[in-house]
Amino acid sequence: MSAEATITPDMKDTKPAAPIAASGTGRIGSLDFIRGLAVMGILAANIVAFGQPMTAYMYPDAFTVPHSEAEDWMWVAQFVLIDGKMRGLFSLLFGAGMYLFLEKAWARGQGRWLQAQRLFWLGLFGLLHYFFIWRGDILFLYGCAGLAALLFVGLSRRKQLVLGLLGYLGGVLLYGGFVGLLPAVADTELGERAAYAQMAEDLETEKQADLADGALETELISSGDYAGWVSHNFSAHAGDLPFFLFLFWFETLPLMLIGMAAYRYGLFDGGVDPGRQRRWGWGLLVIGTALTVPVALWAKDGGLTYYGTLAAMVGYSMLPRGLVILGLVALLALWGQSAGGWLAERIAAAGRAAFTNYLGTSVVMLLVFHGWAGGLFGELGRSELYLVMLATWVLMLLWSKPWLERYRFGPLEWLWRCLTYRKLFALRR
Repeated sequence: MSAEATITPDMKDTKPAAPIAASGTGRIGSLDFIRGLAVMGILAANIVAFGQPMTAYMYPDAFTVPHSEAEDWMWVAQFVLIDGKMRGLFSLLFGAGMYLFLEKAWARGQGRWLQAQRLFWLGLFGLLHYFFIWRGDILFLYGCAGLAALLFVGLSRRKQLVLGLLGYLGGVLLYGGFVGLLPAVADTELGERAAYAQMAEDLETEKQADLADGALETELISSGDYAGWVSHNFSAHAGDLPFFLFLFWFETLPLMLIGMAAYRYGLFDGGVDPGRQRRWGWGLLVIGTALTVPVALWAKDGGLTYYGTLAAMVGYSMLPRGLVILGLVALLALWGQSAGGWLAERIAAAGRAAFTNYLGTSVVMLLVFHGWAGGLFGELGRSELYLVMLATWVLMLLWSKPWLERYRFGPLEWLWRCLTYRKLFALRR
């Protein structure tokens, strides 16, 4: 584990590329365990956007089937417990994994260039995912943010932590200012005042355009017109990528830096006093959740409007969400160090194959929902979509452990590795 004074991270890549971490060697079990929970939790967050128009993720009225009062409360529960937290965990773990990878690269005389190659391929996987499988991709974001994070790997762990926290707080202010006024203009009498009338009209136009795009997407997917759907992704949504980066940049990059610092402080392998880590974890989790609940109830009391839910998810909940993410990672790191039994083993295996499970889930959802395959897009309500989620969780837990008992890497982990090092590695044990 790195101390405050680390091996020089900007060593030149003078040696040929070689494997950095063989399967079963040099792994931190708690990272795999948390990553497994996170990849399962990401499906819980995304399942609505897999089976319904993308806007339905935040806005229940975008569902193509009725959304009951009970399901409105499910929205509240998902908002409080899941939304943004699993993505945040994944981002934090990604930063920790980046530094772990680099430590082993530096030990072999390699360095950031190898990591940059790895991130380039990740970004390319993300673009393929975005255009050809599902537009909710985060891999392209991680590839871009990871490249930016490489600029900070030479800093001390304290500076990484401080920059990460300050960057996240900057995001809280930026996103809060970006969306803070929107619900008041769109949903209250404020929008009727002359000073805000044009803004209110523009907001309604943008909302209707988004809903119309969702209706078109539903038609393309439900009819089985895969080629038309892909063409639509390129023509209508290629330009969304810069906005997508902006929307998550000041959350993702800071959390990656915090993840690097957390790894270097020993959060994941017993380097922090367990009692202190537990107290901080529970304190942050409880405070963050307590601050999230009023935001969720405010959105529901306001009728779960388009701009109310947008503001709640993007702006108002970011600060408490960050507290929850930090509390969760502290507690799960402790649990992961001692977790045993068949379920914990299978969750950790799902984490070791998280890349395959993340993209594989999207492929499974494509087969379940697209009209040329399962044809269920737009047919299931929130409650039924959660059942699809549970079935997919079972699938993740069933295949990951037996596969890794026979093979050194998950299928896509192996492919990513081969592309990074530009050589073919043995897959079978």
